[in-house]
Amino acid sequence: MKAIVFTKYGSPDDLRLNEVPKPVPEDDELLIRVQASSINSWDWEYLNGIPFINRLMFGILKPRPGKQRLGADIAGTVETVGRNVTRFQPGDEVFGDLWDKWGGFAEYACAQESAMELKPVNSTFEEAATVPQAGVLALQGLHKAGKLKMGQKVLINGAGGGVGVFAIQIAKLLGAEVTGVDASHKLEVVRSVGSDHVIDYAQEDFTKTGELYDLIVDCQAFRSMFDNKRALRPEGTYVMIGGSMLRVYQLWFLSLIGLLTGDDRKLRLVAEGPNKGLVDLKKYIESDKLVPVIDRTYQLSEVPEALRYFGEGRHRGKIAITIKP
Repeated sequence: MKAIVFTKYGSPDDLRLNEVPKPVPEDDELLIRVQASSINSWDWEYLNGIPFINRLMFGILKPRPGKQRLGADIAGTVETVGRNVTRFQPGDEVFGDLWDKWGGFAEYACAQESAMELKPVNSTFEEAATVPQAGVLALQGLHKAGKLKMGQKVLINGAGGGVGVFAIQIAKLLGAEVTGVDASHKLEVVRSVGSDHVIDYAQEDFTKTGELYDLIVDCQAFRSMFDNKRALRPEGTYVMIGGSMLRVYQLWFLSLIGLLTGDDRKLRLVAEGPNKGLVDLKKYIESDKLVPVIDRTYQLSEVPEALRYFGEGRHRGKIAITIKP
């Protein structure tokens, strides 16, 4: 089968489309004929070997054998199932997040039974493949970590990216007043998916306007935690979904300070794990309450070009990969 492979950390130029052995499922796994995948920040960071802590898991100097694949989101058709699998059968159309198994940029992939759900009946494979990681992170950030309630004010930083476009729609479904922050060329799509207010981050710093929010969902984490706390209401919550390890350390430090000083503003990191809430997202999609937003679609052979486009940061919504026989 064909798969995207890389044997050293670097740039999209280091990716190769190679012939590799077709995987064999374990007893609790599915073998899936991958029809589509999508790009996430993880793919970009793993390819570039950043942050360095990733190399402790995947290989210090270069990715270890067995860890030389990219792609976590997939949608496809079940080809065979392991003997312990009970929820799926050959021919089922499924979608999900491979998480640390990787290998979604390929014609076939093995997945844990627990990592997959039946694909929404009204979605294409490409649309379904954009949902698992970004949609789940958005849902966890708002509902599980953010405890968002009807009528609250939520600000979504990085609202025009993959996670952001899902977060806006989910926040509106939960009855929130939404402000979306991103670059000027992304504000049209931010409005189109339901944001009540938009801010061009290059023209206005939301942490200095005096406006306070019940919840900030940060998909970028470029600003310091100190700045973000300034925009929170006294009992507000800041949730980090994306960003550098430096921002993670700041979040942990300020969370500790808050515990010691009695500061009621909560700082949280989304880290619940993959596919938690994927069934809920499927229901939203099938009832036409949640719509995947695809900026561009590339072929499997064009993954290097797709990742270059992702690295430029200009994409609105998600970048899909279609994988034809």
